Amino acid sequence: MLMFGLFRSSFALMLGVLVALAAQAQPVGGSAAGLAAAADRPRAERVAPDTWMVQGLSALGSSANRNFVSNAAFVVTPDGVVVIDALGSPQLARELRAEIGRVTSLPVTHVVVTHYHADHIYGLQVFKDEGATIVAHRQALLYLNSEAAQQRLKASREDLFPWIDESTRLVPADVWLDGPTAMRVGGQVFEIRPAGPSHTPEDLVVWAPAQRALFVGDLVFRGRIPFVGQADSAHWVEALDTLLGFDAQVILPGHGPASASARADLELTRDYLQHLRRTMGEAAREMEPFDEAYARTDWSRFEKLPLFGVANRMNAYNTYLLMERSAK
Repeated sequence: MLMFGLFRSSFALMLGVLVALAAQAQPVGGSAAGLAAAADRPRAERVAPDTWMVQGLSALGSSANRNFVSNAAFVVTPDGVVVIDALGSPQLARELRAEIGRVTSLPVTHVVVTHYHADHIYGLQVFKDEGATIVAHRQALLYLNSEAAQQRLKASREDLFPWIDESTRLVPADVWLDGPTAMRVGGQVFEIRPAGPSHTPEDLVVWAPAQRALFVGDLVFRGRIPFVGQADSAHWVEALDTLLGFDAQVILPGHGPASASARADLELTRDYLQHLRRTMGEAAREMEPFDEAYARTDWSRFEKLPLFGVANRMNAYNTYLLMERSAK
C-alpha cells in the first residue's frame, strides 16, 4: 500500500510538471488556435467490422486542445454499444456520444476503463448519467480514494478550464474486476484481462475476438513517446510480450492511430522500455551520475517521435531511480 501511495504521489507531481510544460510545448501540427480547431470534434473512424475509434491529438493536455489527447473506441452489438475509455472531459464525451449516435441508435450499455488517468476518465460521468455500466480493475479504487486523485482534479479545474470545472467529478466503476473475465453483450464476447502493474496498477486490456481487435490502453503509445512515470516497466515489458500472442488484426492504443501492424507497434513500445531499463540500469549499477548517463546514451532510434523532448528525460530519470532502488 505504501508503494502504491508513493507511485500515485510521484505520478501526480509529474503530471503537474507535464501540465506546466504543455504551455511551452509547440502543439503538433501548428499553433494553439489551429490545434483547438483540429480538436473541435472527435471523429469516429471504422477500424473493424463493428468497431470505431476516435483519435486524440499527439500533444499534452491543455485548455487549448480541451484535453483531447487520448483515444476512445466503441463496438456496436445487436443489444447495445460497448465503449472503451471516455476521453478527457465531459464535453468530449458528449461529442463521442454524438458520434456513436451517428453510427447507431442503440444505447451505450457498458464503458470499460483501461486505467484511471485523467485523459481517459473525465468523460465517464456522461455515460454514467445515461445509465451505462462502468467496468474497471479494482486497483483503481486505491487511486480514486487517494489525495492524489483530488489534487489532480483540482489542478485540472484550473489548467483545463472551462472543459474541466466544478461540475466535473470522478466516477467509480459499477463493476470492479479482480481478474480475467468474459463479458457478453449482444452475442459478442469481450475478454477483459488485467495487465498491471504496468503503465498503472489497474491496467486492463480488452480482446474482442469477433472483431480481431485488441484494445490496449496506454500499454501502447503509437507514434509518440510513452509516458513512463513511476510505472513498473519490467512488468510492462512482460505484458507487451503477452499481447504479442494475440491474433489481433488491429490494435487500438490509448494514444496514436489504430495499428494494422500489431507486432511492430507493440515491439516499438517494448523496445523503448527495454532501452530505458538497460541504459539507466547500467548507469545505476555503476553509480554514474544521471546527467552524465543521459548525455552519453544513444537516443537516435526514438528522438524523432513526438513528445520526445518533453517526456524522454523524465522517463529516463524515473527509470534511473527505479533501477537504482532495484540494485540495492
